[in-house]
Amino acid sequence: MERERLNFRQLFNMSFGFLGIQFGWGLQLANMSAVYERLGAKPDEVPLLWLAAPVTGLLVQPIIGALSDRTWNRLGRRRPYFLSGAILASIALFFMPTSSSLWMAASLLWILDGSINVSMEPFRAFVADKLNASQRTAGFLMQSLMIGIGASFANALPFVLGKFGVVGNTASGIPLTVKYSFQFGAVVFLLAVLWTVFTTDEHPPEDMAAFRKMKEEGLGLGTVLAEVGEAIREMPTTMRQLAVVQVFTWLGLFCMWLFFVPATARHVFGATDPQSELYARGVEWGGFVFAFYSVTCFVVALGLARAAALTSRKTVHGVALLCGAAGLLSVYVIHNQYLLILSMVGVGIAWASILSMPYAMLANSLPPTRIGVYMGVFNFFIVLPEIVAALTFGPLTRLLFGENNPNSPLYVVMIGGVCFILAAISVRFVDDAGDAEAVPVRQTGTPGARTLATAAGD
Repeated sequence: MERERLNFRQLFNMSFGFLGIQFGWGLQLANMSAVYERLGAKPDEVPLLWLAAPVTGLLVQPIIGALSDRTWNRLGRRRPYFLSGAILASIALFFMPTSSSLWMAASLLWILDGSINVSMEPFRAFVADKLNASQRTAGFLMQSLMIGIGASFANALPFVLGKFGVVGNTASGIPLTVKYSFQFGAVVFLLAVLWTVFTTDEHPPEDMAAFRKMKEEGLGLGTVLAEVGEAIREMPTTMRQLAVVQVFTWLGLFCMWLFFVPATARHVFGATDPQSELYARGVEWGGFVFAFYSVTCFVVALGLARAAALTSRKTVHGVALLCGAAGLLSVYVIHNQYLLILSMVGVGIAWASILSMPYAMLANSLPPTRIGVYMGVFNFFIVLPEIVAALTFGPLTRLLFGENNPNSPLYVVMIGGVCFILAAISVRFVDDAGDAEAVPVRQTGTPGARTLATAAGD
């Protein structure tokens, strides 16, 4: 069934919930490594404490995808899942900064990551459900725009609160700027998802007979796991090729997320004691600089559809990944805190493409009745690299760089840049049949709307 074309406002409404998801995710990414260190974790213990994110993603997303493929009720198909996930994630976000010990923070992170994954996976399938093939690039780019805005505010908020005079720590040593940011983020997360739930409807399954047959098979765990296994065995060729790109890409991202903020404190600010005021200022600045890759993301997202129309999605994605590589590798020669902003501009260009182009290339290769489960399986190639990182980065940094080497975070960030280069090379081998479907469309509305609503493959 051919879907009607959505205007800019409709694309905005259906994607606004992702702003809330990324607000919560951005707070976690920018602050949790420092929170763990504040609660007594050593640098080489931090990767293992991040294990919650990939494990919950590995388990939750394909299962939620398969369940949502079989769901149709008053709320729709995907909305029941990202609403319930938002409620649970908001609760975990609110209580995270009150953690009094490592085990409490790690436990809340498991709950938070599991809930975020319940919300996030259906949003990817939501785009493929709602939009016809010619608008899917625009749909995923609108999600990139929302992600960029949400992450920008999330990353900058602790720094801004500090400038407005918020000082002091909780009893366990977590800065009050971080505490209030997490609790504000809990509210933003829930309200943003509610906006999408109440402003955007869903289409019923295209093939109702096939849907009823799937539903008759039941929602038992065995049925769902069998569906996931079958999806893996029958994975489309384009998806297999994109898997290689995703593995290298997300290895590079996790190198940055886990170690960029500590690297800023140690390499640029020269701090070595995690309890020192200098270290706290370095961590605060590192989180603030993160905002610039998110700001770049939502600025660049407006132009990626046009760039893909003029060249191809593969070309855009490959060039964007090389920009990210340059950004991470440049950290090695930077000792001025303000120059780190330029590094994050390169990463932001990559991030805008990472959040949209692989999914746009993937969506047209998937069968409509199994979009949810395949989007969940595609997440394997994000979370498996993170599991590898969580289990091996600690021992590897000790082995390669020495016990408690203050430069270890910097070296891991450099490895992330190399991974981006390998991902860019891998993009060349992806078969993106969707690029052949490029058709120009009528330009209407605001400049942002025209950019997102124009051009090939969007």
